[in-house]
This record gives sequence, C-alpha cells and structure tokens, in this order.
Amino acid sequence: MNKCMNTVKNYMEVIKIFENKTEGEARKKILELVKEYTDRYHNQEKPFKQGDRISYASRVYDHDEVMNLVDSALEFWLTSGRYTEEFEKKLAEYLGVTYCSFVNSGSSANLLAFMSLTSPLLEERQVKPGDEVITVAAGFPTTVAPIIQYGAVPVFVDVTIPQYNIDAEQVEEAITDKTKAIMVAHTLGNPFNLEKIVKICKKYNLWLIEDNCDALGSTYTIDGKTKLTGTVGDIGTSSFYPPHHMTTGEGGAIYTNNPLLNRIVRSFRDWGRDCQCAPGQDNFCGNRFTQKYGELPVGYDHKYVYSHFGYNLKATDMQAAVGCAQLDKFPSFVERRKQNFKMLYEGLKDLDDKLILPEKEPNSDPSWFGFMITVKDNLNRNDIVQYLETHGVQTRMLFAGNLIKHPCFDQIRGDDSKYRVIGNLENTDKIMKDTFWIGVYPGMTNEKLDYMIKCIKEAINQ
Repeated sequence: MNKCMNTVKNYMEVIKIFENKTEGEARKKILELVKEYTDRYHNQEKPFKQGDRISYASRVYDHDEVMNLVDSALEFWLTSGRYTEEFEKKLAEYLGVTYCSFVNSGSSANLLAFMSLTSPLLEERQVKPGDEVITVAAGFPTTVAPIIQYGAVPVFVDVTIPQYNIDAEQVEEAITDKTKAIMVAHTLGNPFNLEKIVKICKKYNLWLIEDNCDALGSTYTIDGKTKLTGTVGDIGTSSFYPPHHMTTGEGGAIYTNNPLLNRIVRSFRDWGRDCQCAPGQDNFCGNRFTQKYGELPVGYDHKYVYSHFGYNLKATDMQAAVGCAQLDKFPSFVERRKQNFKMLYEGLKDLDDKLILPEKEPNSDPSWFGFMITVKDNLNRNDIVQYLETHGVQTRMLFAGNLIKHPCFDQIRGDDSKYRVIGNLENTDKIMKDTFWIGVYPGMTNEKLDYMIKCIKEAINQ
C-alpha cells in the first residue's frame, strides 16, 4: 500500500513539473533538475587513502556534460545533428584548421585518414595495394591495421628512447619507389620530430598522417611557428574514448586543411556516397536530379551515388553534445596534465641510476597522456608493475610493445610482400620488455601523485 501511495505521489510531482508549461519551459525545468542531480550524485570523490585504486585515466566532467547529453536526448534526433555541427566547428577553431569531421572512434578516424589516401580522386598520389607506408611497431595497432587491411605494406622503423617516437634518422633508409605516405603517432602526447619528418615528406612527395589520438593539445614549433600537433601534416586524427585528453564516450575526429581530402573523408565516413548533404538534408548541391555519374542514367538521385567503397562511421549527436561541454574545459585539462607530469618527474628524477624517465622532443610542448618509465638492466619491469598493481596503482604497457610479435602477425610473419622492417627494432624490443607508464589525467590529485611516487620507490627498493 505504501509503495502504491509513493508511486502516485511521485507521479503527481512529475505532473506539476510540466503543468501549464510550454515545451521550452519544460525542457528548462528538466535541465535544472539534471544539474541538481549531477551536482548531488556525481563526482562526489571520497578523500584519498593509501591503497585506494588509482586509475591511469578517468573521465573529468560536471553538470555541463550531463545537461548537454540530456538536452540532446530530449530532441531524440540520435544521429548527427546540431550538436555535431557545433562540435566540429568548435574543434576546428581550437585546432586552427579548416575542416573537421566527427566520427565514432579514434580507430575509425585512423581508418578514414588512411582510406582517404586510397581515393582515385588523388590521381598519381593515390595509395594502391602494394604501396608502402612508413610507420612504427611500438604503438597502438589501429595506426597500422588500416594499412594492412587495405593491402598496402607497412614499413616499420625503430623508435627513440626516452622520447618513444619514430626515429627520424631511419626514415630515409626506409623509402623506396613504392613509398607513398608516413603514418605515425605522437607517443603519449610527446610530439615526434615534425621538422625532419615534414622535410622528408616534402622531399619525396609523401603524405603525412599524424595520429594525434594521444596528443591533443600538444604543440610543436616548426619554421618559427608554433602549431598544435595533428595540424602540421596532411591529416590529423583524435580519439575521445574516456581515458583520452577529453571524452565523448566513444568518438573521434579527422581534421585537415585540404578541401579534397575533407571531401574524400566525408564520403568514406558516410557510406562512400558522393552526396554531401547532412542527415535530414536534401539537395545541398542543387543538382540532385540533373547530373551524370559513372554508368548511371542521367538524373539518377545524387543522394544514392557512391564514389568510394565506404562505411558508416558517423557518431551520434548525444556524443557530440558531451564533446561541446568538454571542449570548453579542455585548456584546463591540458595545463593540469603538464603539472602532473612535472610533479612525477621531480619526484622520480633522483632514480636516474635505475629508471629512464621520459624526455620531450626538442621544439615541443607536450600535452602528456601518460608518464613513461623504462627500467634499466638491473631491474625487472614485471616485478615493479606487479608491486604497483597490488598497491592500487594502475599501470599500462606502451600498447602493443612490438606489434609484429603479436598473434595477428602469425600468418604473415616474415613475408616481405605484407610488411618490411628496417634494422632490428632494438629500442622497440626494449620497450616491449622494460617499459610501462602511469597516469597524469587532470583528475589526478597531488595526494595520488605523491602516493605513486612513494610506491615506485618502494617497488625499486623491495
């Protein structure tokens, strides 16, 4: 009986919220309640105690993101809409680029960035099956996967320690008459040597894709100009998965200043179609039923003309709504990451006889994704990692370590027609054996940073 009465009471309270209100007034009231709910029940972090779990990364948000999310949900548009348009515009403005496309993940962003180079619209610069793309094996696999999946040939060069980026001195050795592009990531926020890589790309007429998924907010000074990473090459990509610099839940982006590449990216993202209409829009070009395409009859509906073998990799407007609020906070996220990195470095620099600490690339100002540590030969990484994990400090490897050692390469290992290796990847193998990293995300407190420093010192001295 009491349960039934409470249900009736709650229902009547809901009725009062909407009684005699317009749709706009009702929405405003709902969002006010969402703000109150979020402030009361979210982000109520308990005081840190030694031994509490310290994640390597986490979402940092407040009521702004939740209100945007609910606002979008109330419209129930679901696919790309007004928030997507706003997010793409705001991100492009932040980066200082002309074009930005929101997609459903950073991995999809890498896929689209590479696939855009395979378009026949690029004529003699089109990447074709069998063409070579220079990259590294020490990183995340989706930087490399699209190359192999398409039938191009990744050419792996080694990386440097303690920058953990592509060894620019090896790149020219890797170039052949089949080389068409360089596709490589800025490792954990640390920009690679853009000055040298850009010069090589210009010298040999190569495309440059910057996998910027771990480095949003990092800058690099080249030719006297300071630019955000991801905006120096032909195409940049970002990931907005929760551990990354900002989040939309799932989500990613591709950005460029090249109008043709932007057109191709949008086509591959949107089923491969030639039409540029936004969802719900018709006849943007004004020639929907007047043109001749391929062997189709004249006047065939342009909304269903396909210029590429594409995908559907769009994100939802609800994801974009979260991203719009995150972008407003993003500059403060970057500064906090830099502060957290500095605190860890200062706390561990007296261990340089036992640990190799990370160093930023010259001419750069990293927006750090994590704090990389390589143990020296007198230590065992697994002993240290297991000590940290059992004491509540979450750790991560540098992703694949050496990608060509993984089972996904079993059926192509040693086949020069599928991939090539320059040198012996000595540093890549060392990273696979001796390197790990811990978090610097902006929600990290000084107490947590101090505790991580303490645990690392204990792990080394155990």
